Amino acid sequence: MPEFAGLSQFWVYLSASPLLGLTLTLCAYLAAQRINVFFKGSTLANPVAISVALIALVLWLSNMSYQRYFAGAQFVHFLLGPATVALAVPLVRQLPRLRRAFVPLACALLFGCVTAIVSASAVALLLGATPELAATLGPKSATSPIAMAVSERLGGIPAFTAALVITTGVFGAVFGRYVFDLLRIKAPAARGFAMGLAAHGIGTARAFQVSPESGAFAALAMGLNGAMTALLAPWLVPLVLGWFN
Repeated sequence: MPEFAGLSQFWVYLSASPLLGLTLTLCAYLAAQRINVFFKGSTLANPVAISVALIALVLWLSNMSYQRYFAGAQFVHFLLGPATVALAVPLVRQLPRLRRAFVPLACALLFGCVTAIVSASAVALLLGATPELAATLGPKSATSPIAMAVSERLGGIPAFTAALVITTGVFGAVFGRYVFDLLRIKAPAARGFAMGLAAHGIGTARAFQVSPESGAFAALAMGLNGAMTALLAPWLVPLVLGWFN
């Protein structure tokens, strides 16, 4: 039929262009957003998780390599930098509250960061993982660029760390709300800070969907936890490995 012939010709043209990765990424996210709206914004219908599943399905069905896909998707990847910098805007608006809550936030950051690093490495070793895998898991709660750099320094597998970072973020964004409700944590600032600390950028995006206040505290936690992970993980992970040797 003519319409299918035209569609086939369009696919042939698009598949030979770097625009394929960009188009696929945008279409997958738009579809994921529609699905999320259909389910009335449910955390179980997380747009990031759905987008990842849709893109993975298309790559598998079309037998497309990740390198070929990323040739176009890198344009979206480039925008992560400006988007991260833009998080400073809601932070400035919440600056008076941040100053008043400096001590509790600092304590939460320290204990949260140490717990994330030590628990991930220790549980992996208890379950029989190799030191290399334990080092890969250690920085999983930091944002991807920092986590991958720390993993490489520790002798881990940076690519696997990146996958674990995404998994951690999606898990936190989907189930964080239920954990907070179970623990009866209602303060938007506390919920946002915990989400950003444990689930980095994906959790921060979810926090902004809840309220600007939660998003601002999540953005603060994400940035500070990334810096603290870079400082503490190279010391804590070898310490944990020493305990099990």
